[in-house]
Amino acid sequence: MKKKFLSNLILLLFLNLLIKPFWIFGIDRTVQNIVGAEEYGFYYMLFNFSFLFNILLDFGITNFNNRNIAQNNHLLNKHFSSIVIIKLLLAVVYTVVTFSVGLIIGFSLKQLELLGFLCFNQFLLSFILYLRSNISGLLMFRTDSFLSVLDRILMIIICGLLIWGNVTSFSFKIEWFVYAQTTAYLLTAIIALILVMFKASFRRLKWNWPFFVMILKQSFPFAILTLLMTFYNRIDSVMIERLLPAPKGEYEVGIYASAYRLLDAFNMIAYLFSVLLLPIFSNMIKRKENVVQLVKLAFTLLFIVSATVAIGSHFYSFELMELMYHDHVEESSAVFRLLMFGFIAISSTYVFGTLLTANGSLKTLNIVAASGMVLNLLINLMLVPRLLAVGSAYASLFAQYTTAVIQLIVAARLFKFKVDYRYLLTLAIFLAGLVFLNVFSKQIFENWMYNFMVMVFAAILLAMVLKLLNIKGLIEILKTKENTLEGSS
Repeated sequence: MKKKFLSNLILLLFLNLLIKPFWIFGIDRTVQNIVGAEEYGFYYMLFNFSFLFNILLDFGITNFNNRNIAQNNHLLNKHFSSIVIIKLLLAVVYTVVTFSVGLIIGFSLKQLELLGFLCFNQFLLSFILYLRSNISGLLMFRTDSFLSVLDRILMIIICGLLIWGNVTSFSFKIEWFVYAQTTAYLLTAIIALILVMFKASFRRLKWNWPFFVMILKQSFPFAILTLLMTFYNRIDSVMIERLLPAPKGEYEVGIYASAYRLLDAFNMIAYLFSVLLLPIFSNMIKRKENVVQLVKLAFTLLFIVSATVAIGSHFYSFELMELMYHDHVEESSAVFRLLMFGFIAISSTYVFGTLLTANGSLKTLNIVAASGMVLNLLINLMLVPRLLAVGSAYASLFAQYTTAVIQLIVAARLFKFKVDYRYLLTLAIFLAGLVFLNVFSKQIFENWMYNFMVMVFAAILLAMVLKLLNIKGLIEILKTKENTLEGSS
């Protein structure tokens, strides 16, 4: 399983690192610079608001389905035709609830109009993720890897034409950005649907009330977990906009969005680990295989990346924000420093939280996520009125580390992980070494980019010297032959 994880991780990372950085830094960043912090903040708040009730679109079906299909491939044909109907019904419920809450908290007509398109986009994205859960559940990781970047490729083409293609004489509008997403998601959903219909030998949709009740009952714990995690991950921008008077609220949301963009970019890397780990962990647990070595491998790789990124971002926060934006650089860098420290905790969650999900420890995960949500809300209420976007960054940081530590402890007890003090000491030495490397690197050249590259290269060497990163060992894993269940793609 380590070979399967590594080989598919390399492909997944290659495709995503090829496409998504250009989307984030070439398209998304350019759009914000064109429309300005206030207008982008208007969109970003609504975008995150549309995420809050996203669980009603899915009800935990995607996570349940991924784990279920990975353990029981033969159920794809039986479940697919009925789940599609359930997804369509849930889309209606989601739209009604989202618009009702928007009206209750006083959204304007302009906000509601854009929210309508964002709700449709959320449905398409949720449907794509469900379709991909079938593909990854069959362990068709190569196919899933290409689908994971298809929507971004289409968005880059559409937005690139609108921004640089001289196809219109009008200045770029934030609404166009949303319409481009709609088109890209729709095309991706159609392609993914055709692939899954072929694999499921699909003939027609089937309405089965007992099956509907059974699926919702089994996926309900996944639904609660997703809802709670969505709230403490996405509530920040909504809290800022609601707690601060206009137009200050939208401006501060724009600041927060600027700082969050790089975290979002690196978060995608950590998320890709969980995409591979969930079906693999589920399969290993069903076969009663030992997961310790795979957990250690995944955590170590993510720790090297997340610690290097987090500490490097702290020391080079102003330079990175100045590189990306024209305005509000100092304000964005203050928020950015705090948010990026949370990346280490987020990365840990993508390993240990995924392991607990694969194990079916949903009650525990829900309690942990609820604690994180309450902590996030309370700190936001206390700090945002005084510290603005910085206060929300503190709230996010505390919530992420609280949930990450608890998940690690629970996973260690459930799977009887032994404490490896030598390994923990090595991690601590690596962290201390990163701080030294960053301080030292800032003194080398006048051009900060050269210094930053020296720091990253030195961090990789340090990881190799400490044997956290064993290139020879990774190559040996890739060379080994495994007899494991594997879907073709």
